[in-house]
Amino acid sequence: MGKFILIINPGSTSTKIAVYEDDKQVFEEKISHSVEELKPFPNIISQFEFRKNLVLETLKARNFDITKLDAVCGRGGMLRPLESGTYLVNERMIQDVYEAKRGEHASNLGCIIAHEIAKELNIPAFIVDPVSVDEMEDIARISGHPLFERQCIFHALNHKATARKVAKDVGKKYEDMNLIIAHLGGGISVACHRKGRVIDVNNALDGDGPMSPERSGTVPLGPLYKLCFSGQYTLQDIKRMNYGQGGLVAYLGTNNAKEIVKRIENGDKYAELIMDAMIYQIAKEIGACSTVFYGDVDYIVLTGGLAYEPYITSRIIERVKFIADVLVYPGEDELQALALGALRVLNGEEETKIY
Repeated sequence: MGKFILIINPGSTSTKIAVYEDDKQVFEEKISHSVEELKPFPNIISQFEFRKNLVLETLKARNFDITKLDAVCGRGGMLRPLESGTYLVNERMIQDVYEAKRGEHASNLGCIIAHEIAKELNIPAFIVDPVSVDEMEDIARISGHPLFERQCIFHALNHKATARKVAKDVGKKYEDMNLIIAHLGGGISVACHRKGRVIDVNNALDGDGPMSPERSGTVPLGPLYKLCFSGQYTLQDIKRMNYGQGGLVAYLGTNNAKEIVKRIENGDKYAELIMDAMIYQIAKEIGACSTVFYGDVDYIVLTGGLAYEPYITSRIIERVKFIADVLVYPGEDELQALALGALRVLNGEEETKIY
């Protein structure tokens, strides 16, 4: 019998769970949370007991015997900067997500729910490659003013999982390659993976880089600070312009790439201009990353939900193929990535890291 791992991935309006036996998924469930259900909770962390109980009820409804579990693995949240890897959930980690010093996010619930379920079963609880993975070099942290250090917040889980898939598929070690990986989703992160470490990446949450379906990315500073002091907008308004209501949403009223491509096919020239501008900015960021490697790049990799869209991938490839061969790995299987991270530790292939 293999090793059974429960995976918990909390999102803003749902909690995805799955059970894996070794690297094979036994089943997966998406537990949706309506606005009405979440309304009584003053903040995300207060939803913990509610979501934990739903996870246990769902497992019971599936007739899954939780005593068979060897480990529980939750999605990592907004933790302190740390190296890539699989971490044992401990009291310090739980205290940090309760304090939420780096921000509130539904993924903060992952380690707490995992820890509580695992504790009852006397088995380990893990997280894998949270968004706060930080392997950046010092030179990459410098912005242009000492008050504004560049922060490392990106789609680490999918970046690292995709890098390992690439390494396996091309028959090389991740630690022996230079990769530029672009995660293309609601947010976009373009990272320099040098010999197994992400030494530079744009802040994909509320920082810099290309615009995305929901984020503005790098914008001209002069107009921004004039806007901030115009008296017309609150801090929350400005935050929303940057994160959630920026990018394609701001220009075209939707974050749905398929819908925008249909508009383009129907002759909408403005939609074409905006979509092509996002593609242009992504390609430009990839080009900038190539200078970090002095041009010595093994592969450029496109991943994330937008990588399913040929309109986007084909146009990026046209612009960057002179740098290196481009590989496309659409989507992001976060549940599998979490399961494989826990399995590597259970099988002794990797050491557990301590937060």
